[in-house]
Amino acid sequence: MAFSTDTALRNQMIYSVFVRNHTREGTFRALEGDLDRLQAIGTDIIWLMPIHPIGVINRKGTLGSPYAIRDYRTINPEYGTYEDFLHLVREIHRRGMRCIIDVVYNHTSPDSILAQEHPEYFLQDAQGQPTRKVADWSDIVDLDYGNLDLWRYQIETLCQWAGIVDGFRCDVASAVPVEFWEMAREKVEQVRPGCIWLAESAFSAYTMEMRRRGIRSATDTELYRAFDITYDYDVWPCFEGYLTGRNTLAEYIDLINFQEEQYPADYVKLRFLENHDQPRIASRIQHETLLRSWYAFTYFEKGTVLLYSGSEFAPTRRITLFDADNCYNGKQQDLQDYLTCLKSIKATLPADSYFRLERCTGDIVVGCYDGPQGLARGVFPLGGAGGKVPVYLPDGTYYNRIDGAPLEVINGSLCCSDQPIIL
Repeated sequence: MAFSTDTALRNQMIYSVFVRNHTREGTFRALEGDLDRLQAIGTDIIWLMPIHPIGVINRKGTLGSPYAIRDYRTINPEYGTYEDFLHLVREIHRRGMRCIIDVVYNHTSPDSILAQEHPEYFLQDAQGQPTRKVADWSDIVDLDYGNLDLWRYQIETLCQWAGIVDGFRCDVASAVPVEFWEMAREKVEQVRPGCIWLAESAFSAYTMEMRRRGIRSATDTELYRAFDITYDYDVWPCFEGYLTGRNTLAEYIDLINFQEEQYPADYVKLRFLENHDQPRIASRIQHETLLRSWYAFTYFEKGTVLLYSGSEFAPTRRITLFDADNCYNGKQQDLQDYLTCLKSIKATLPADSYFRLERCTGDIVVGCYDGPQGLARGVFPLGGAGGKVPVYLPDGTYYNRIDGAPLEVINGSLCCSDQPIIL
């Protein structure tokens, strides 16, 4: 496990912001106007998707992907000035929140500063031209970490930003050598002690395909040598599979339990129902009560919760990364008060304790925390119906922390409706 990982991250919530589409203006200054609301719903950490200038060559859409970066060391002028960015970070800090930024170190745009000044930093084809490992990513070229001078440049850049922000979400982290991330973490720690490191770890299918082609791709277990948090993509296909009927809920729950059994004791997972690369969850789970149960389950799980821009309003339409759009289009519900309640509960969960999930009849999931910190129980009717389930507590009257309703535990079990319960 990475040194100095703070497991308090398990009780926190990250809110992901795509600056371009989060507000009508799409600027740092406009985003400041939403900080009070984001703080009120329980945000601990604001993750700004890439803030750097976007390349022009092979640009996708009219504005281009923020992940096709032209210059790692400057600010996208569409969002504002460098001073505007500094002011935004100060305002985030003033409200007691932290700020992390996207680090896109697997690739750059074809017309990036590095591609122009240091072509030797890039993966090259048989003709000596910059190339990439994933053909569909047509607006980027891949960096070659066999060049150790590239390591120096990239780490210097991280240290520059670490003087301002509190951490990094590292895009396609699996494709960059873990040894680089370990060195980077060590150097950055000297600038920003306690820096947060979040890895976008890869789907197992991507890792296996890269290995089939003789290309190294790190697993979550390897990434934990350098990172505090990894994505939940190791179990995501089974989550999607349950929603689409390809596999059972029991199979998905078994995989989450397997994480607890196999990862280092201090592991932190990113728990989410959607992000900028995935469909909106409200387009997949359209029943309001069921969606609330899934959110309650997500907040209860051991790990850091991620909300993607607009999630609190359950929009159904996925926004584009390549054009001007609105993260809040297609609002279905206002979940702000509900998610605020869930966050207040999450902040008190004994999340360093033993954690286990059990799938019961009717696709009701019972979650358990047990340890010296205390006990917590969650009952989540993810199949949409209630029933009688074991909660492994002494008999007596308990109160649901979500709505305050009293509940009777008899012979170690309770009866639930279609509403989630946290004790």
